[in-house]
Amino acid sequence: MSSECPGKNSWPELVGTQGEVAAATIERENSNVTAQIVAEGSAVILDFRCTRVWVWVNESGVVTRTPKTG
Repeated sequence: MSSECPGKNSWPELVGTQGEVAAATIERENSNVTAQIVAEGSAVILDFRCTRVWVWVNESGVVTRTPKTG
């Protein structure tokens, strides 16, 4: 699946890791994005942005969804 966004766009390997570690990995692997940690159930802006990656975490801070640009 191709993307209009430059660089790596999806990190399925980070599901199950700590959110802070995942965010640092994402920003290291794609310098075009900012990873934002978000608690499951939180409301977020729904507009698509190549420069943003939501990192969804549970109450323990563990990534619950595949982080991807958007």
